[in-house]
Amino acid sequence: MGRAFEFRKARKMKRWSAMAKTFTRIGKDIVMAVKEGGPNPETNSRLRAVIQNAKAANMPKDNVERAIKKASDKDTANFKEVLFEGYAPHGIAILIETATDNNNRTVANIRSYFNKCNGALGTQGSVEFMFDHTCNFRIPADGQDVEALELEMIDFGVEEIFADEDSIIMYAPFESFGAIQKELENRGIDILSSGFERIPQITKELTPEQVADVEKLLEKIEEDDDVMNVYHTMKE
Repeated sequence: MGRAFEFRKARKMKRWSAMAKTFTRIGKDIVMAVKEGGPNPETNSRLRAVIQNAKAANMPKDNVERAIKKASDKDTANFKEVLFEGYAPHGIAILIETATDNNNRTVANIRSYFNKCNGALGTQGSVEFMFDHTCNFRIPADGQDVEALELEMIDFGVEEIFADEDSIIMYAPFESFGAIQKELENRGIDILSSGFERIPQITKELTPEQVADVEKLLEKIEEDDDVMNVYHTMKE
């Protein structure tokens, strides 16, 4: 198994199961997708992907439809995707993906978390290079030969594929998302969920006391409503 498998296994043990936070993130994804490509999922591939993720998260269909309708309203503020980079204590790099309708608020909040926890908010490009930007797809395992599928999907950018319980996970570079999504749809393969992740190229092992210092900062960041995802180089 490769880095993507180990990364995903570690993250499954984390605290990303808060339903309300998940629904909030999906709601923002819907707004950004609709603003970008319109409210029709048949012609908006990004919106199709978000709807699939909503189903995977057991988000009620009514909630999804309301979010799409609300996003179609011209008076609904759009969310801007902003990336923050910095260092936690003990040299741990942190990469933060946010979606905000008020960048000044988000910048002030993120900076305050770093300051309060002895970290340092960095400049653009200061740690992003330490992470591989990847896309992933989860499909049903039934009727699929993992090795055969891997050989077939290599041409579309898939670099790693593995079985995970009752599904198959595929990882590829960020730029391959569209080609893989289109090929899976052409094959009639259900996409259970899809998304993007940033996998650290190198991780650093800390003592339990040092881990607690970093976790304190991570918890503050993750609790912020504007934060979508947080990645770091601390060994899980």
